[in-house]
Amino acid sequence: MAAAVHRLPNAPGLPDPTPTLGLADFARMVFAERDLSPVWNQLMARATGGDVGAMLDLSTILQLVGQREQGLALQADALKVSRHFRKALGTGEGPTILALVAAGDLMANTPLEFMLQGFNGRLDTLFLDPCHPFPDEVPGHDLAVMAVGESDDNEPLLAALAGVLAGWRQPLLNGAPGQVLSLGRDRLPLRLAGVAGVDAPLTRRVRRGELMVLAEDRALLQALLPGRDFPLIVRPVGSHAGAGLAKIDTPAAMALYLARQPGEVFYLSPFVDYSGPDGLFRKLRVAVIEGRPFVAHMAISEHWMVHYLNAGMAESAAKRAEERAMMESFDVYFALRHADAFAQLAQKIGLDYFAVDCAEARDGRLLIFEADTAMIIHDMDPRDVYPYKAPAMRELFRAFQGLVNRRVAQAL
Repeated sequence: MAAAVHRLPNAPGLPDPTPTLGLADFARMVFAERDLSPVWNQLMARATGGDVGAMLDLSTILQLVGQREQGLALQADALKVSRHFRKALGTGEGPTILALVAAGDLMANTPLEFMLQGFNGRLDTLFLDPCHPFPDEVPGHDLAVMAVGESDDNEPLLAALAGVLAGWRQPLLNGAPGQVLSLGRDRLPLRLAGVAGVDAPLTRRVRRGELMVLAEDRALLQALLPGRDFPLIVRPVGSHAGAGLAKIDTPAAMALYLARQPGEVFYLSPFVDYSGPDGLFRKLRVAVIEGRPFVAHMAISEHWMVHYLNAGMAESAAKRAEERAMMESFDVYFALRHADAFAQLAQKIGLDYFAVDCAEARDGRLLIFEADTAMIIHDMDPRDVYPYKAPAMRELFRAFQGLVNRRVAQAL
């Protein structure tokens, strides 16, 4: 793949970007359980008339309502016609941000629309594919963002982008695809091994046959995870939101797990009990922008497998009160207590922006579950239930947009 030619003005001869409504507005509608029928019908009429942007928007809606495969199929059809789309942000007057993205589902790329809430400008999205040549002339832009997230599906594209981005002439955020690749569940703990104040448990990528042996002979465990014992955490590679994730207490339980799971490749890691003195588990999502941590949420659950949507936060005033206290005191409490750990985390990962799911381990270290550039960071929670979230998210978004504006200014 040859290095691209980059021009700030629109390169002559390139077609105009296809207008699209994007992700954020539809996500808010789905999150608020609003009736999508009117907008769906309007988009269907436009798509039937050949509007490729409407096709892409319909694909987004299908994925948001849980019809992932249908949405991806429609996305693929749209990308056969156009790979360059544009969404106006705010007034539409301002910098043009070019997002370099991968085809895929809603977790494939950095959720830039949410991060640019309140920004005035244009968000251009250029879908790339390692099987298609990178364009010789990239659409004009003021700032590019390498928005491709870490995954097995995206690995060939990230590898291909490494050479291209090395010669990028315009301001570029997260322009180190190799650093994004290093965020893989089995790679990140190796990168963070020995970092003071950080606990990133070793995670191994294992094949089904190895787990079958482990189900019969626990001696294999010392080869896979030296010094560890049951219980273990296992999940299929490529899974998200707890799909296929299980705590395995005994070799016999591993055999039962494999009987239910058809996958061939899994992640295996030790189980770490990070419950507090009250028996509850607390997990934070933190965005790290230019090395500074910003809290996005804290989920509190009775179960070790913590996800914000199933932690019962909306139903518990006590949990929300604790989350509020955490968010309002984050800079002078949690972030300050783990300042060295966050600083080393940012240095080791080496990206302008990423997000991390973490907790405080029982020994006081920062316990890292995963990190990625594609984690969802949003402000969609109802403000009557979570009035404390809006100020924290505005601060996070201002930090990201400040980074964008400073990088844009470099080209002036």
